[in-house]
Amino acid sequence: MSQDVTVPTLGESITEATIGEWLKKPGDRVEMDEPIASLETDKVAVEVPSPVAGTIGELLAEVGETVQVGAAIARIEDGGAPATSPAPTKDQSPQPKKADDDAVERAETPDPDFAAEDTEGESREHAGNDGGDTPHLSPSVRRLVLEHGVDPTQIKGTGKDGRLTREDVLEAAKSGQAKKDEAAPAQTEAAPRAPAADGKPGRTEERQRMTRLRQTIAKRLKSAQDTAALLTTFNDVDMSAVMATRSKYKDLFAKKHDVRLGFMGFFIKAACLAARDVPSVNARIDGDEIVYHDYMDVSVAVSAPNGLVVPVIRNAESLSFAEIEKTIGDFGARAKSGKLTMDEMQGGTFTISNGGVFGSLMSTPIVNPPQSAVLGLHRIEDRAVVVDGEIVIRPMMYMALTYDHRLVDGREAVTYLVRIKEAIEDPARMLIDL
Repeated sequence: MSQDVTVPTLGESITEATIGEWLKKPGDRVEMDEPIASLETDKVAVEVPSPVAGTIGELLAEVGETVQVGAAIARIEDGGAPATSPAPTKDQSPQPKKADDDAVERAETPDPDFAAEDTEGESREHAGNDGGDTPHLSPSVRRLVLEHGVDPTQIKGTGKDGRLTREDVLEAAKSGQAKKDEAAPAQTEAAPRAPAADGKPGRTEERQRMTRLRQTIAKRLKSAQDTAALLTTFNDVDMSAVMATRSKYKDLFAKKHDVRLGFMGFFIKAACLAARDVPSVNARIDGDEIVYHDYMDVSVAVSAPNGLVVPVIRNAESLSFAEIEKTIGDFGARAKSGKLTMDEMQGGTFTISNGGVFGSLMSTPIVNPPQSAVLGLHRIEDRAVVVDGEIVIRPMMYMALTYDHRLVDGREAVTYLVRIKEAIEDPARMLIDL
């Protein structure tokens, strides 16, 4: 007796998905609710669990194929051996699955105290070992293996299914372990390029299919540029007061709330407070009407394996610092493991994107429709500033507000950033609601 595995309901308005990866192959034994495939949708990757315990009998869809909700994608044979051919032998091992490169490359080592985004979002930059002697490496991991001269077969992978991550390779290189034997170098998936006949270096290209998430990001951001009147205004903020507050209370905060006190909680609270004076940044255009919200659902940009995702902190204006920090930490952990749900990704009335964790000094973020504004945060660095007529060194950070000029006037955008600056430079204002 066999049981079909079908594409589950994926959320409101989601009718199809793409097979991103098969986690099992024909002949593999699976238990009930054990994931057998990963689906990519417009918003997030989801795993498909097995409805019964049994053996994978047949895969009815290929990697990269678009499938409809409710469609059968695999068949589980109850109990005994599968109806199809047996599992491949070593000489007939399946072709390695390509792993998606992380959509965002780090510019420098992130500041762990300022990470709103998931600073460990490279869980897909790994190598998969499908049973052969040599692991198959993703392009980024392969590059590091060649650069550091390490033997990937000697490194224990910490990624999914024992796959190698960038951190695994860097740690092995740093510790001096897994060095290649120069006399008999290990064979990797991509050997160094041989010179061409004319003596010049060889040139290769590699093509990878865009994930549905990456395609959707591209379409939505291009649509925002085409339909909205986007403009960006800047300001800088002295982080001294927030850093002193955090340094003074972080240990007590962690002991009481069991969560680290980061900087993002301050900016989210400041953004909500400033929106009371400038409500248009938390509004949206609907036809020929402006919709104002008496709540603030803040989308926080988080680095995920297939790109940047924006889970939403609901009613941020009514949450405590501890509730905000716990929510951000939970989003970051589940983004890395692909556990964010559709509902958590939908909605949002305002976005905060923290490029500072990647080392960005300044940027012009793009508004996520139908929102009217996005706040960009950047790295903190010591700069010379004038205070009370004297030149002093202060930890400064640039802020950028990109806004839809159809709805938000320049005066309002500047005022909004000034209100955030005032709250961050004097955190007591947030306590007494000024």
